[in-house]
Amino acid sequence: MPRRKPRQERRSGPLPLGDVYGRTEEGPGGDEIYVVRTVPGARAVKTYRCPGCDHEIAPGVAHIVAWAVEGGEDDRRHWHQGCWNGRRTRGITRRWS
Repeated sequence: MPRRKPRQERRSGPLPLGDVYGRTEEGPGGDEIYVVRTVPGARAVKTYRCPGCDHEIAPGVAHIVAWAVEGGEDDRRHWHQGCWNGRRTRGITRRWS
């Protein structure tokens, strides 16, 4: 008799914020919690400026989108993967308004 995969349980009710938008991590200053989402290169269609290094993120380059949980999605910023990973050891190069 063939073996079956065990059934996966389905959750009911609303999903937590991290499951819908991405994971949560500490932000650049370490004092705020950020929602972090990875953008694959195929979905990166615009040019953005990374606040970590002040260089452009070209279309087609995979990167990170992060925004403060308190600030909301309107305050999201696009980061290079390496700049986001090094955010605790160096300061933000570009300040936005």
